[in-house]
Amino acid sequence: MQQDANDPESLVVASRPAAGVLLLRLNRPHKLNALSKPLLKELADQLAAADADLQTACVILTGTGRAFSAGADITDMLERGLASYADPERLALWDRIQTFPKPLIAAINGFALGGGLELALLCDILIAAEGARLGTPEITIGSFPGDGGTQRLARVVGKSFAMQMILTGQLVGAELAERKGLVSEVVPDAQLLERAVTIGSQIAAQSVAVTPYAKAAVNAAFEMPLAAGLAHERKLVTDAFRLEDRQEGLKAFAEKRPPRFSGK
Repeated sequence: MQQDANDPESLVVASRPAAGVLLLRLNRPHKLNALSKPLLKELADQLAAADADLQTACVILTGTGRAFSAGADITDMLERGLASYADPERLALWDRIQTFPKPLIAAINGFALGGGLELALLCDILIAAEGARLGTPEITIGSFPGDGGTQRLARVVGKSFAMQMILTGQLVGAELAERKGLVSEVVPDAQLLERAVTIGSQIAAQSVAVTPYAKAAVNAAFEMPLAAGLAHERKLVTDAFRLEDRQEGLKAFAEKRPPRFSGK
């Protein structure tokens, strides 16, 4: 897993902007945060650590410099061809990222293109800066999205607009992305992280044990037929009832006081 000699020592920089909130910055700005295998591995490892940490309730993902991520590492594609895409290690890293169970916010600070947009689509809440540009330009180099983009984008914006983006390669501004439901909010560039941290803090104020159940239930709406999704929702609610935090929430409501969640 070779790393570009020009890459910084840490390809994913972690910080704690608020209680319960972990901020991860993709840190390969000279390549517009292109998704090399070493970067994907650092990201997958950071998310695994966040999953195991009871003090981490929510993760924010953003980019350093002018881009959230410009997508796949084209240099690697030129050197290894199909192997750069079908590499089992790379695919396994992508699987580790997409199965992260805790709430994940994308703070899209610039270009989110190709694999970069596909990475953002793995997140649960997408916030975009006014200057953000989103797209799937793979068609312009004789390809198309292959890390979930054709499936997730269509589920989010509908078939017609997904086809338009994928078949033309057009880039979409933040305002249009919001109108199409691709992002939930657009904020001034300078306020992007502040807004993402505010949302992350609101999530972190809830039970770190319960929020993954809620995330799983919503995701079922995009992965299952309605009847199966409803059955899965009922199972998740039943399972969550066994949690200490669920009982604490009920007691706190009855006693007219804020709940004191333990994450269990």
